[in-house]
Amino acid sequence: MFDLDGVLVDSEPVWEEVRRAFVAAHGGTWQPDTQSRLMGMSTAEWAAYLHSLGVQPAPDEIARGVVDQMVARYRDQVPLMPGAVETIRRLSGQVTLGLASSSPRTLIDVVLDAAELKEYFAATVSTEEVPRGKPAPDGYLAAARRMGVDPRDCAAVEDSSNGLRSAYAAGMRVIAVPHPRYPPAPDALALAWRVLPGLDALTAGLLS
Repeated sequence: MFDLDGVLVDSEPVWEEVRRAFVAAHGGTWQPDTQSRLMGMSTAEWAAYLHSLGVQPAPDEIARGVVDQMVARYRDQVPLMPGAVETIRRLSGQVTLGLASSSPRTLIDVVLDAAELKEYFAATVSTEEVPRGKPAPDGYLAAARRMGVDPRDCAAVEDSSNGLRSAYAAGMRVIAVPHPRYPPAPDALALAWRVLPGLDALTAGLLS
């Protein structure tokens, strides 16, 4: 199971830039811990949180405005993480792959289409499609159900604190590939079965 943001796509800097600008343009106040709190939230959750920072539009309008800007940025260029495409293609012939992302379905599809990776995943889940975002396990559990596998037989590749907690709560073996700009909290990183320096270190041999 793969996360998307921060694992396959170097999107967290883009999310931060877009949401910071949206907050500033609509009367809100970005807090020192805002970015770390947002990582892993579902669309409804982060839109409600931005509204609580004083952003004037309603949460559904906030979500539409931010996601529309993200789609425009991605259609211009998808910032793939080093080794992302090669890793997915290399592993696809050896293990079954799934994806559980906090991104909205629109962005998941834009990324996978642009990178020509959609065919490699047996199932993809957006936390828009489950009751709760990360750190709740809902997205990972839904992906496992769609794939017809036991979550305890899965390994999850994550980068963020909330993502690591989500996969662990789902009962999966957690592999951390920390983002250098947004490292996970020590207590979340301690949940990882393995900590890897990058996707190139993720092999079928390790997973077995």
